[in-house]
Parts: sequence; C-alpha cells; structure tokens
Amino acid sequence: MEPATLTAAAIATLAFSKAIEKTAETLTASVLNKLNNLREKIFHRFKDTQKLKDTLAKAQKEGSKADVDLIAAYLQVAMDTDDKFAQDIQQLAQEINQEINIGNIEGRNVQNVYGGEAFQSNDANAPTFQGGSGHNITFNYNNPNS
Repeated sequence: MEPATLTAAAIATLAFSKAIEKTAETLTASVLNKLNNLREKIFHRFKDTQKLKDTLAKAQKEGSKADVDLIAAYLQVAMDTDDKFAQDIQQLAQEINQEINIGNIEGRNVQNVYGGEAFQSNDANAPTFQGGSGHNITFNYNNPNS
C-alpha cells in the first residue's frame, strides 16, 4: 500500500507556515535540513516568477495564510504540469511530515527485540521487569485508569 500523497496546499503549509517554525525547537536537525531542502526546491522552481518569488521570501519571514495559499495555487499548477517535480517534493514533504508526526504516536502495545530475546509492554506507564531466558514472570498491578 502506497502512502497518501500530500496536496500542494499541505506542502505549502508544511514549508512556509509559521506553525511549523514555532515548533522548530522540537524538530530534529534531519527535519530542519529536509524542510530547508523543500523550500529550496520550491524557490528554485519559481525563481523566474517575480510575484511568487517575492511572496516566497515574505512567506518565509511571516508565513501568513494569504501567502501560503498563493504559493499553494502556484505549486498545484507546477505539480500538475511536472510529474518529476511533484514526485520529488511530495516525497520530501512526506518524509518531513512522517518525522514530525512520529513523536505524536502513542503506542499501547510495544515490543522490543534485542539479540533474539523479545520483550513486550502493553502499557507504557506500567512497571517494567525482565527475567532471564526460560523464566516466566507474572506481575499483576492495580491500574486506576482502567
């Protein structure tokens, strides 16, 4: 199953929205590099379109909704007419989006395997105990949130 592709509006928002910039302190260096790369690809694509070039520069500083919407409109046309460009920026935006959202995933069933030994935790807030190979350990605890 192929991951869903991001729309031009989603990509423009990801690249130029101030909401992303406000979370910059929580973003990894990898995400920041990819975000800068995405912006550079968009800037390069529209380097000969003066109106959009000015809007891109303004959006990078201010990130207003009107600027992002205008970028999204131009971006949609560019993506519709250039499949390679569309594929490149969609892939990059998807990677950024995935890395940003990976910290928001809250798993209930987590399993770690180290050196052939498996460990599974069904509650991230539960105490963790681990026994030796071939040992069975059962702990019951009272969970007030159940």
